[in-house]
Amino acid sequence: MERIGPLLLVEGRNKSKVPFSRSLYINCQDKVLIDTGAEPEALVNLKLQYGVDLIINTHYHPDHTLNNHLFKDTPTWINPIEFKTARSVDSIAKLNGIYQEWGPSGVELFRKSVPKEWTENLSNISGCYQYEKEYRFGDVNVIFLHTPGHTKGFSCPYFPDLGVVFVGDYDMTTFGPWYNGTDGDIEEFISSAKRLLSLDVDTYITGHQKGVFSKQEFHEAMYRYLEIINRRDQEIESLVKKGLNFNELVRIGIFYPKESLKEPIFQTWERVGIRKHLERLNLTVPGANNEYLITS
Repeated sequence: MERIGPLLLVEGRNKSKVPFSRSLYINCQDKVLIDTGAEPEALVNLKLQYGVDLIINTHYHPDHTLNNHLFKDTPTWINPIEFKTARSVDSIAKLNGIYQEWGPSGVELFRKSVPKEWTENLSNISGCYQYEKEYRFGDVNVIFLHTPGHTKGFSCPYFPDLGVVFVGDYDMTTFGPWYNGTDGDIEEFISSAKRLLSLDVDTYITGHQKGVFSKQEFHEAMYRYLEIINRRDQEIESLVKKGLNFNELVRIGIFYPKESLKEPIFQTWERVGIRKHLERLNLTVPGANNEYLITS
């Protein structure tokens, strides 16, 4: 495990690529684990070697909460928005566009496909932290910044005294920004990214792949990362001008590789993501209206 002062980086499989993620452990008097998407064996060893007094989830997605159950009877906190909105299969289905795109039958298929442990983990979360409030664990200060865009409730733990911020899914991967749930938002994603760039920190830690960035590395990577949003805009606008309808747009593979769109969840996120860009570009296309599409 890589160490940055009292912070230990616990890796997920395959360089913490989705569906795994990097966990962050605060090794001080209070033993705090942030996100549980790392290698299960490494998390169990961490528990046995150091102990875990508190689990904190930055947001509800399974690659960050799937292993909460390894710490039964340990208090678990999530952000205050998702403590209210992401505690059941039905609510998760709405946050991910499943109900809006496919209706009740889609929710039932989703219910049968998701790991039972994950939904139980979310229903068993015991409390929430507050945004923008300074918490002190042992001798470590941390502020949970509200950085929406990836999800509505997403937070980034910021360690002002250490000059470190854990940016999670502002991850600088070649896939680009992910805002493909109905609780994601392109403009909020960009605003939160700019806020992260404004912080007085020396080290950025991502939840996936590379992991540790210097300030200069992160700033340079963020420019390329956000540019992917513009490229998606340009591609979608070009295809609409060529006369493609919505059902044709969602089969191309603008976000996900075309072959992966056979999977219902990727197809759902592809549809939701394209809808967000059409709205951002103020474009309408034939077939975009959906029987189940709702705005609330």
